[in-house]
Amino acid sequence: LISETSITQGTDICSMQIILTQSLSRKNGIRERMRRGSLSAAGKTLPVGCYQFLGPEGNVDIELIDESANRYSVHFPMAGFYLWPVTCLGFLVTAAVTVRIAFDSWSQHPELKLQPEEQYMVAGPLFDISVEPEGVIAEIHLPHIISLPAKEVDMSWFHIAHFKDEEMILEAPARVEPFCAILENPSFSLMGILLRLASAIGISVPITSTALLHYHFYPKEIKFHLYLIPSDSLVMKAIDEEETKFHGVRLQTSPTVEPLHFGSSYIVSGLADLEITPKELKLSYRSPGEPQSFSKVFAGKMEEPIIFEVIEQTCKTSVWHTLVKPVELQFCAASPPSPFSVETFMKENHRHLRTRLGDLSGVLDDLQDSEVFTEEEKELVQQFPTQQRKNETLLRMVEKKGPQALEILFRSLQQRDPYLMSYLSQQSL
Repeated sequence: LISETSITQGTDICSMQIILTQSLSRKNGIRERMRRGSLSAAGKTLPVGCYQFLGPEGNVDIELIDESANRYSVHFPMAGFYLWPVTCLGFLVTAAVTVRIAFDSWSQHPELKLQPEEQYMVAGPLFDISVEPEGVIAEIHLPHIISLPAKEVDMSWFHIAHFKDEEMILEAPARVEPFCAILENPSFSLMGILLRLASAIGISVPITSTALLHYHFYPKEIKFHLYLIPSDSLVMKAIDEEETKFHGVRLQTSPTVEPLHFGSSYIVSGLADLEITPKELKLSYRSPGEPQSFSKVFAGKMEEPIIFEVIEQTCKTSVWHTLVKPVELQFCAASPPSPFSVETFMKENHRHLRTRLGDLSGVLDDLQDSEVFTEEEKELVQQFPTQQRKNETLLRMVEKKGPQALEILFRSLQQRDPYLMSYLSQQSL
């Protein structure tokens, strides 16, 4: 990596391209700093990295300018790649730069309805971004909530929406990756990701989703609030903060079994004596500042364990379930968060890693360099014809080698696939 001074002293274009390519390939040393954060029982402690970018030489603090307007400022001191884990927003910069970031609401922009022949689906947060000086941002990585890879999704549907002078301008991204779309040499404005669909298509788009379950204790009744939302950490944070105002406590629950779909209806069910209102939830995207829909579940004094389940209405398939025991409610608020365990994290996310890990070349090299794998074991993983078989074999082999091997794999994945690991960490809160 190079400093701003060395750039101004005449670094040529070819050298700059080499530097930026190296920055992208390894995400500039984003290593153990993507440790999972934790929420206290009352939801008051924010995840680690909530007010920090991860950069090439360590954490970079974010200044909160206006909390009510969700407005922030950050100064990147040198060239490299910077990632805000809690939002999955990333910047590849060629020199020192100050970036100002604010969050807006999609519902405030009627421009989305001006073209009746088109249907726009919100696919991520809406950012208001400005930079000083201009011209030093090589790439911006904007987060999206679409589940990839997915046969139902055409990459040509992805567009970056710019809002300028009360008009919406659509720009195709340079490339689309799981969790983000990349825009090269961007101009800045109010911007976010939309899917542009023909109105007549009627396609159900898969969304990375999560279920949040908060409980409220009353002397004669236990009440739960169940949210079914896209996996947007800013939305999750807003819900936690709103629930905390009314003494709600988030419980640790299982992730959704499969990606959910926008516009689909899901039925909340449980034991026969539960009072659930409403029983039907429809998955939609609402910006963090907007009220989020949820089901209220009244469970009386709850003397027995409860199984909650969410079922897709049309196909009658179970997409999420969790078990809540009375003992969890008795000690949840008073107990400190459990210390982070790499072994537990890797085993709990085995299924997600098996289906979502991509090219393993760099990870296998790391494992061989660390003497976790031999050359023969590395070749054993590579011989399988499908990516999922390779992933499954890798995970099983490392798990059998014990906690130290899992720690090395965990660190490698944090460096090689920071977006996926950040997403899984947020799901584990």
